[in-house]
This record gives sequence, C-alpha cells and structure tokens, in this order.
Amino acid sequence: MPHRDQEIVMLRRELEMFMSERQTLLRVVGAAAALIASLNSKHLPVGAVESADLVATSINALSEETLQDALKAVRAEIENEQTSDEN
Repeated sequence: MPHRDQEIVMLRRELEMFMSERQTLLRVVGAAAALIASLNSKHLPVGAVESADLVATSINALSEETLQDALKAVRAEIENEQTSDEN
C-alpha cells in the first residue's frame, strides 16, 4: 500500500499544479478579453489588428463557462486597480 499512497500523493500534486496553471491561464484570457474589448481597431496598426483578431478568435472558441471563469478571474483584479487609482 505505501506505493499506492505515493501515487495518490503524486497525483494530488499534479492536479494542484494543473489547477494553479488553469487559474493563471484564466487570468491571461480574461485580461486579453478585456483588452480586446477596449480596443478601437480604427486606431491600431494593421499588424496589431491582425493580432487582436487572432486573440479574439481564440477567445471566442472557448466554451461559455470557461470564458465566464476567465472574466471572473480578472474582474476582481481590474476592480482593485480602479479602486486604487481613485484613491
């Protein structure tokens, strides 16, 4: 049984690592979505518009649930920054 316990511990660590990486990726996606939503494509160079379109297309390919999780992941950070800027 000790070998099985080691496997369980290893799997638990791996799962925790994946969940941590998921949170990081959700923050990146949420921040990218917020950035893309705030851009005015008329004022961007062509290369930037193409990059923004690629990001937007990738974000749109996400499931609704994942996108909502991503937006929630950054909403608190954005609100905290806005509150700090007001003070």
